[in-house]
Amino acid sequence: MKRNILITGGAGFIGSHVVRLFVGKYPDCRIVNLDRLTYAGNLANLRDVENRPNYTFVKGDICDYDAMRSLFAEYDIDGVIHLAAESHVDRSIRDPFTFAWTNVMGTLTLLQAAREHWNGTWEGRRFHHISTDEVYGALPFDGTLFTEQTRYDPHSPYSASKASSDHFVRAFHDTYGFPAVVTNCSNNYGPYQFPEKLIPLFINNIRHEKPLPVYGRGENIRDWLYVEDHARAIDTIFHRGRDGETYNIGGFNEWRNIDLIRVIIRTVDRLLGRPEGASEKLITYVTDRAGHDLRYAIDSRKLKEELGWEPSLQFEEGIEKTVRWYLANQEWMDDITSGEYERYYQEMYTGR
Repeated sequence: MKRNILITGGAGFIGSHVVRLFVGKYPDCRIVNLDRLTYAGNLANLRDVENRPNYTFVKGDICDYDAMRSLFAEYDIDGVIHLAAESHVDRSIRDPFTFAWTNVMGTLTLLQAAREHWNGTWEGRRFHHISTDEVYGALPFDGTLFTEQTRYDPHSPYSASKASSDHFVRAFHDTYGFPAVVTNCSNNYGPYQFPEKLIPLFINNIRHEKPLPVYGRGENIRDWLYVEDHARAIDTIFHRGRDGETYNIGGFNEWRNIDLIRVIIRTVDRLLGRPEGASEKLITYVTDRAGHDLRYAIDSRKLKEELGWEPSLQFEEGIEKTVRWYLANQEWMDDITSGEYERYYQEMYTGR
């Protein structure tokens, strides 16, 4: 078993759930959380583990090669779970350079630092790169699913940057024998998600009776994966996956955006004591996003058949848990939705 595990982006949404799982499940392992604490990184996500003896937080930039070399040496890192990334499509359209720098050069920096530190001794080492289903492009409305053999066809600066980083990871495996796996996941949801994303944004807006901006007619389809199920999948693949392999992680939960939004509305209204569906009046249709893929859906059969993982929650159950968490943690949400974020939100949806 790997004893010193580096988790990049561990103060973010998915990363904080992975850190929490690993700190609790592997008390004999040192879990090093590396995060630059940009707008989406929040150490409040990890208050429950910050004083655990096997947990260490390091503030740092994955693009700083000298700092990464020093970190690998100081903690003798033998396993990497790489989640740190710029991840919002709208931001990538506005600022593609930042996405290319962080997602591509940051990944390459980590790969090279790990390769140098491990120095050809691959036994017991593992680099697990977390990617997205968006690298595959879009699916037709015919029931087909993304598999591990689907051709890459990214349509946004975000997905292009993730596709490039995936290729670098595979190139390191093919060129150097570097011990790496890649996973491509569908849309995550659950507690601690930054409120630029659809589900926490809409929960918060319904709570405050603000507009619910829906791209186009809301007919785009996404496959939704509860974040704790994703963390379990990462744990399974990190420890038992095969080097050089790709594993797709999906929830088998396809929803049209507008149908998902109506489920959120009914759930929030009910839990706030309002008539169910009353907040549908807040739905506001806005100009569709440039390059907006129509449908994503992941085929996770390889992961189930080889490693025995499958999602544990049905979507309605996961949404209920998610909405209850955000409503019970309104202080966390209020702290996140600062004036800076509010200004960004207004610019994003009004063009001002």
